[in-house]
Amino acid sequence: MSEPASAGPAPVEALVVIDMQKGFLAGDAAVAGADRLIANVSDLLLRARQAQALVIHLQNDGSAGAVDEPGRPGWELCLTGVDEAVVRKTSDDGFAHTPLGALLERRRVRRIAIGGLLSEMCVSATARTALARGFSVVLPRDAHSTYPLDDIPAHVVARVAEHSLGDEVELVGTSAAVDFVAPPA
Repeated sequence: MSEPASAGPAPVEALVVIDMQKGFLAGDAAVAGADRLIANVSDLLLRARQAQALVIHLQNDGSAGAVDEPGRPGWELCLTGVDEAVVRKTSDDGFAHTPLGALLERRRVRRIAIGGLLSEMCVSATARTALARGFSVVLPRDAHSTYPLDDIPAHVVARVAEHSLGDEVELVGTSAAVDFVAPPA
């Protein structure tokens, strides 16, 4: 007797897109697989928007001289849509000193998908805090990326970051496995 086909994760009510900023996605400073990452996050955004899920973009305010210094071309977000929330942050954790938690709570969101940059820093820190606050977190493996770390390839850094989140995060192989629904009215 064969096992029943495994259903994907339960639908999520919100998509949190982290630091998809021009300075990290184009040119010499682009993360590994930037074009593929943009395509996968764009697919998540399209489907979240169609389902009327809550979409929140986090935008990092880097220090003076950094590629993501506010006001510089590299600081600009790539994939924002009309009427989507943009939350600026100054630390890895998207919840730290920002309205992210309040935005999710106000819309009664319980399940979120996360995509963006950087896997071992902002993606990981934001996912950890979301879990600590009682949110269910879905993390598609093809919707986040980072840079190589010394002699460790970027894809290995990203995989280690995923597994360091423990068994509470729902890892899915592809962004196509994530379904969206509108948050409760």
